[in-house]
Amino acid sequence: MTILVIAEHDNKVVAPATLNTVAAAAKIGGDVHVLVAGQNVGAVAEAAAKIAGVSKVLVADNAAYAHQLPENVAPLVAELGAGYSHILAAATSNGKNILPRVAAQLDVDQISEIISVESADTFKRPIYAGNAIATVQSTASVKVITVRATGFDPVAAEGGSAAVEAVAAAHDAGTSSFVGEELAKSDRPELTAAKIVVSGGRGMQNGDNFKHLYALADKLGAAVGASRAAVDAGFVPNDMQVGQTGKIVAPQLYIAVGISGAIQHLAGMKDSKVIVAINKDEEAPIFQVADYGLVADLFEAVPELSKLV
Repeated sequence: MTILVIAEHDNKVVAPATLNTVAAAAKIGGDVHVLVAGQNVGAVAEAAAKIAGVSKVLVADNAAYAHQLPENVAPLVAELGAGYSHILAAATSNGKNILPRVAAQLDVDQISEIISVESADTFKRPIYAGNAIATVQSTASVKVITVRATGFDPVAAEGGSAAVEAVAAAHDAGTSSFVGEELAKSDRPELTAAKIVVSGGRGMQNGDNFKHLYALADKLGAAVGASRAAVDAGFVPNDMQVGQTGKIVAPQLYIAVGISGAIQHLAGMKDSKVIVAINKDEEAPIFQVADYGLVADLFEAVPELSKLV
């Protein structure tokens, strides 16, 4: 049994989610191979070869894969993946964009966002916004799976010595082209990788009031997130959204400020190790999942908390 893991990267470094995906592959058992598709990805391939538990790294270095357009990458993965028992990718925007196309080309079902491996053909995944956990068994010849990174502890980034093998295949579908991208830049930690996250909801009232959260986050070395309600209201950009339709986070400490605790939001953060909620409504659903709750006016509590840090 051999498993192919699609590396998540930016042509420069391996994304942390790749380590979680390799951890899921290790639980399935068998040899783990990693595919690095991109342009000028020598450094990424070297880093992937050092990941603990990886026995081989396949490198598809071609201009067609420079921006990892799914129309180009999916045929490559399907071609290579036909010889594997499992194909895994992190449940990121890239993974969710590529693997459904791969499953369709291989004519198999896809299992999405697994959080546990029960056996080589049986997995657990959340449904109904995480309110229920489904146990899914697949009889597909090739099991195509996306992995929720927060469900698996990452393997070590160092310690491996995998062989590196070049892949000559170049697929350019010609049906799409890269136009441009706008990257959000911040001195704070990246939301999905931060150990501490401070999030604000509709209770923040407007975008200017997020300055209170920024001040607290800067003292804690934390990332700043938001609920969908705050994003939809235009308080903050949508790349800050935490939830089922936003980013899934599982930090050591999650501080929810002015967030009621809708199911959509809870699905994205309830795996956090410690949850602290600040809300003036003592009946807010967020208190049901919080380890510590403070019923108070956030505009008084957050500044006071910042002074104490």
